[in-house]
Amino acid sequence: MADTHSRSLVILNLAGLVVILAGMKAAAPLIVPFLLAVFITVISAPLMIWLQKFKIPAGLSVMIVVGLFVFLTLVVANLVGDSIVQFSQNMPIYSEKLDALQVSLLNKLQGYGFAIDINSVKSVLDPGKAMGMIGSVFSSLSSMLTNTFLILFFVVFILLEASGLPAKAKAAFGEKTTSVKKFQQFSQSVKKYLIIKTLVSLGTGFFAWLSLYLIGVDYPVLWGLVAFLLNFVPNIGSILAAIPPFLLAIVQLGMGSAFAVAVSYLVINMVFGNLIEPKIMGRTLNMSTFVVFMSLVFWGWLLGPIGMLLSIPLTMVFKIAMENSKDYHWVAVLIDR
Repeated sequence: MADTHSRSLVILNLAGLVVILAGMKAAAPLIVPFLLAVFITVISAPLMIWLQKFKIPAGLSVMIVVGLFVFLTLVVANLVGDSIVQFSQNMPIYSEKLDALQVSLLNKLQGYGFAIDINSVKSVLDPGKAMGMIGSVFSSLSSMLTNTFLILFFVVFILLEASGLPAKAKAAFGEKTTSVKKFQQFSQSVKKYLIIKTLVSLGTGFFAWLSLYLIGVDYPVLWGLVAFLLNFVPNIGSILAAIPPFLLAIVQLGMGSAFAVAVSYLVINMVFGNLIEPKIMGRTLNMSTFVVFMSLVFWGWLLGPIGMLLSIPLTMVFKIAMENSKDYHWVAVLIDR
């Protein structure tokens, strides 16, 4: 009887999960701006707390933080917007050059006696299609700018509520309740992870821009932004970020410069990913490569391209929540590397 009840409970929970996921997928246009707003709020909350230490009212502190966010968004859009437009316009030319280089290389290999079917290889490895996928991702990111005002409204209201949330929790559950302490530990862990990861990603993006600028690759600011965003994806993010500038360097400058790009990205990610980030965090929060890949697939399916960019922070939030749970701590162990 107990086994039947347990099986029924598992089936009921799975059915509830399916309903929740279906609802999230249908409401993705609203959920994605909200998640971005939460991400921005967590990163900017320390600044608001610092402003309030100088007796600045909560409302004014929120306005200062939001104003700073708007200013930075406009600066980034101004720097990257032209690069995205120019790259999109030149993308067919880059794709044709990559295809021609690939065919030339395969013909040389055939000349050395290798039995290679050029059409079969191109159907599997098509650098032109890779460049096209990059362009589609940029288009999706550009479309998110239309939700800027909605994201700002979310940020304002979340920041206003966040300042009074601890007092409300203590009033509702009591100061000594374990639920409040666990929630505080959970929120502190998430905040620490997101802030440190953002700072490390900024460093990665800056040095990626600097190295590409010195090498002479086109659109270095754009690829620096890509390196910043994809640094939130451990294990494979650095590889994905290096592919576009590497391919562009081959077309634009030749194999020597492309090799310099690859070495630069390798050094940057070894320094920031293997030395600086673990030292600052105090412990590694990386997940297994399989979990990273499945997170990209799952959140990308659920929330679209922006979900892929937020996949690892969202999975890390889930992992930290499981670490703070006695019943489901084993889930965090399975996710960890």
